[in-house]
Amino acid sequence: MDRMRADRLLSLLLLLQNRGRMTAPELAAELEVSVRTVYRDVEALSASGVPVYADRGPAGGYRLLDGYRTRLTGLTGDEADSLFLAGMPGPAAELGLGADLTTAQLKLRAALPAELGERSRRIQERFHLDAPGWFRDAEPVPHLAAAAEAVWERRLLRVHYRRWRGEVRRELCPLGLVLKGGIWYLVARVEDTVRNYRVSRILTAEVLAEVFERPAGFDLAAYWEESSHRLESSRFQGEAELLLSERGVKLLPMQFGAVGAEAVAVAGPPDDRGRRRVVLPVESLPVAVHDMLRLGTDAEVLGPPELRSAVARAVAELARRYGAPTDDTPGAPPIHDTPNGAGRTVHDPQDTP
Repeated sequence: MDRMRADRLLSLLLLLQNRGRMTAPELAAELEVSVRTVYRDVEALSASGVPVYADRGPAGGYRLLDGYRTRLTGLTGDEADSLFLAGMPGPAAELGLGADLTTAQLKLRAALPAELGERSRRIQERFHLDAPGWFRDAEPVPHLAAAAEAVWERRLLRVHYRRWRGEVRRELCPLGLVLKGGIWYLVARVEDTVRNYRVSRILTAEVLAEVFERPAGFDLAAYWEESSHRLESSRFQGEAELLLSERGVKLLPMQFGAVGAEAVAVAGPPDDRGRRRVVLPVESLPVAVHDMLRLGTDAEVLGPPELRSAVARAVAELARRYGAPTDDTPGAPPIHDTPNGAGRTVHDPQDTP
């Protein structure tokens, strides 16, 4: 019997032990095989002495003899490695550990006392982690498995990488992988510098035979926290003074998160038209112009002068490009911006420049 089928038979046995009666289609869906394969596997289990029975009828299915429990629950190395991703089946699958994680969870649940096993099942049914943000498909990461292998084996990784300023080829010493907001980052040392690389921008990756020495005492979580804090502290380069409509005040927290909410919390009183003055931290001038345009006609930039002028130039260019239609133009829709806070077009702040 090959290793793959042996693992599948054990998974089938643990599914019946943990969940009780299950139909052949339910088992096939869990094991990602055909119903015919389930029939053959059940016959193999029965022939090996496992007391598995078929109940016929609308409420029928396969079940184990009451009271039967297997103790063949030892974890393999890959299964043990996958447990740190418990509760995150999507990332586990991207790392190539999806099947190992499922089997490891089944084995752990089988080894628990009945009461704790039921509690574990209820928790899994009631809580779910969905890492990617709204309105954004998961990024394709074809080289994530290679990056993970290089991290785990401490081997050099040769990459062809697309930066926001152009493409480069480098040999990296991979130190760890981070999943942030549904986006995978590779933390790697280049010469004497530790940098962050967005995995979806790796165009090619080759795991080399050469092994590198991991820096003594390197703490991935601590490094990432410090890197994120450094990014946050250097992110904003100035402030924009805005005059917002009532709708603009509602849009600000939706499009700018906590920064927008804090700005609204200390905004000035409304004027006779219901508009309020708000001071919003902004990044570089090009990013700030893009951010102001996202607010559409619900915001007027009062200052600083260079930002107001840059926004005015951008609006004039848009008017020239689109022929400056007015509300009286036949078929022209109302001029309003959508409040969904769609993604930016600027470069990723955590990406290595």
